[in-house]
Amino acid sequence: MAMLVALVLALCATMARAAVVEHNFTVGGMNISQLCMDSVIYTANEQMPGPTIEATEGDTVVVHVVNDSPYPLSLHWHGIFQLLSGWADGAHMITECPIQPSGNFTYRFNITGQEGTLWWHAHSSLLRATVYGALIIKPRNGTDGYPYKAPYGEIPITLGEWWNKNVDDVEKDAHLTGLGPEVSDALTINGKPGDQTPCRG
Repeated sequence: MAMLVALVLALCATMARAAVVEHNFTVGGMNISQLCMDSVIYTANEQMPGPTIEATEGDTVVVHVVNDSPYPLSLHWHGIFQLLSGWADGAHMITECPIQPSGNFTYRFNITGQEGTLWWHAHSSLLRATVYGALIIKPRNGTDGYPYKAPYGEIPITLGEWWNKNVDDVEKDAHLTGLGPEVSDALTINGKPGDQTPCRG
């Protein structure tokens, strides 16, 4: 009995410290100039990469998504253990129906037994090339959420690919030829192609 009481008290203490981390994402078109070309791409909140989600182990993450793109899509929380929330996994046409254009959906899931840097991305066609971002999970215990002295600063680094054409067309061409998608025109770090490419910046 004493063990059960201790377990319940520990669970209550953890729940009391947990927070709700809430974000609003609008997936829509954004004008961008990369590799000497002007393009319209689809991003979350007109950012590439999209917003970074920071949570602490034990928190509940809530993301309200509005789809202002012309494509049905879902968001996948890559690496998150979806314990009792499999419908929030974002696997397009597997765990949920896609969010239709002009539609909206709210994702809600708990961060349980995890810490580290993961990522989230669109889970429909190659939109994940432009609709993505970091998901940082800090440990519950430690100095400022770290099990060691807090670092001087943090900058999440996300790696990606860039095509000089609509990523949906890249995927359609791959299906028509039966081959994989064509090789990207550039690799990116935090959405930028780097200094070794034309029209850098």
